[in-house]
Amino acid sequence: MRFIGRNLALLAFLAISAAAMLGAYFYFSPTSGVAEVVAAGSSAGSLSAPFVKPVPPKPITQRLTQSPGPLRIGIISGHKGNDSGAVCADGLTEAEVNENIAVRVVSALQTRGIAADLLGEFDPRLDGYVATALVSIHADSCDPINELATGYKLAGSGFTDSSALSICVEDAYRQATQMSYHANTVTIDMTDYQAFRRIAVGVPAIIIEVGFLNLDRALLTGQPDRVAGGITAGIYCFLDQARSGVTVSPAALPGAAAPPGGDGQ
Repeated sequence: MRFIGRNLALLAFLAISAAAMLGAYFYFSPTSGVAEVVAAGSSAGSLSAPFVKPVPPKPITQRLTQSPGPLRIGIISGHKGNDSGAVCADGLTEAEVNENIAVRVVSALQTRGIAADLLGEFDPRLDGYVATALVSIHADSCDPINELATGYKLAGSGFTDSSALSICVEDAYRQATQMSYHANTVTIDMTDYQAFRRIAVGVPAIIIEVGFLNLDRALLTGQPDRVAGGITAGIYCFLDQARSGVTVSPAALPGAAAPPGGDGQ
């Protein structure tokens, strides 16, 4: 008793400290459910708990522009697989003249690595046909009409803006052949050409009458590479614009003009 009396203050301090420690332990200890979750997430004997930090999503920025789809050009050989077209007195047919030019255009495009399809007049592939552009090649009458029945003409699709293709081919063909543009014989058969209504909407398309089989015969049959070269150069002009996103207006081409009916209106 004498020991307790002499150390009463120390014992009281120890008792109070023990009570405080027990109180803190029970106050801050997790409930049994939380303790089991924490214990279950422990690994290698150490306790751990998941830590979540909210991070706002970063916007995705496209650094490179999308590449355009692969180039493809459709070339219709007028009357091919259907009929002869115009026929000359000696048996020369428009269909054979058209095909002789068309195969040269297709070959030139393919040589440059451009996918090109040689199509017939009513080719079943024309239904919903998708391409970068479509060009139909025809020739005009072989009848000896008059001295003015010479020259070329073209018309563009009224279903899709085909003015850029029309302008490029019109100017390139004029420069290559030195022929005049025969505007007053553009007919509804050209402006409402059957293929324009069959191909996919959005495909620029034109029909070109490369010359008259009578007065222009020497050029059409004797220099088909020159004729095909004019058409091909016009297609290259259009493709350059399509790849660069630049459109050439009539005023931008020296001496060039959009052909009447070029948009099928």
